[in-house]
Amino acid sequence: MPAETRVLFNADCPVCNAEICHYQRYTDARALPVRYDDLNGPDRAAWGIDPNTAAQRLHVMHLGLVYSGLDAFRILWKQMPRYRWLATLTGLPGLYRIASFTYDHVLAPTLYRRHLKRTRHGETA
Repeated sequence: MPAETRVLFNADCPVCNAEICHYQRYTDARALPVRYDDLNGPDRAAWGIDPNTAAQRLHVMHLGLVYSGLDAFRILWKQMPRYRWLATLTGLPGLYRIASFTYDHVLAPTLYRRHLKRTRHGETA
């Protein structure tokens, strides 16, 4: 059996939750060894990542290593036959730099700011 891949995500973020639930339905339907941990639940402690750091970006654990950001997405996509092309494409040198920059400096910070705003207002997904 292939090694399990674990995904740490923010289920309270509507965007994150929708995307990860899509992946979960896909992996569950194919019995792929991917586990999903909500950073707001008890499983986060096993990751050794504080809640604030966990909320700032996607984290994936594979073969005992923790990846974050675009690298985490690429590891996750590699586990799913339908998305392997995306992992390959975003791994191309020029595109990797653009995609990584976009995730690190636009997408992740925007989602994190929304998370902080929801947290301040006591909202959840």
